[in-house]
Amino acid sequence: MKKFAVIGLGRFGQKLAIALAMTEAEVVAIDQNREIIETIGDQVSHAVRLDSTDEEALRAQGVDKVDVAIVGIGQGSRGFESAILTVVNLRTIGVTKIYARAESLIQGQVLSKVGATEVIYPEIESAQRWAYKLIAPQITDKIELAPGYSLASVAAPASFHEKTVLDLQLRQKYNINLVSIKRVANSASKELASQIVNVPMPDTIIYQGDTLMVSGSDTDLAQLPHE
Repeated sequence: MKKFAVIGLGRFGQKLAIALAMTEAEVVAIDQNREIIETIGDQVSHAVRLDSTDEEALRAQGVDKVDVAIVGIGQGSRGFESAILTVVNLRTIGVTKIYARAESLIQGQVLSKVGATEVIYPEIESAQRWAYKLIAPQITDKIELAPGYSLASVAAPASFHEKTVLDLQLRQKYNINLVSIKRVANSASKELASQIVNVPMPDTIIYQGDTLMVSGSDTDLAQLPHE
């Protein structure tokens, strides 16, 4: 079982700590605010009030033994300074995987330079995700394969109904690759409901409501029709 330390329990830190705990991971939640610690105490493995800029305090709570530490300290007032010192302390006590929350690219660069192995930009990432969702509502879910390229789930629109893979020419028209097809319960092909077509062939028929797993650039995926 992996052990996580979530340091800084603002909105981001609290939600992350609880989400990790729900997967049955061991989670140490850390903040200086007593009320927050009392609120989250029953939802994580261990909640402790301490100053994360104190190296010895971190050691005393076994933070040097965690697999991953996430620094979610808010960056208003002196928060950014505290985040920097916390990352430095985590690196000093031997934590090898340190994720740090940043509100700007400049803050992220600083946190990387002092030892963060990866920087999280919740506000930026959320805005980008919502922008893409608004532009391409036909994309129900996607996994980034590389910057600008994704594997995505797309609900087959009415214009795809009862057409073959060859008819649609997804690669030629949209520059994307069809990976697999999942027949859904309301598919027009009742006898194929819930079937997974792992290797779609040129003569494979697609029905409205099928879920298509496709890969390509985010720009090309956004051009897929949704009607």
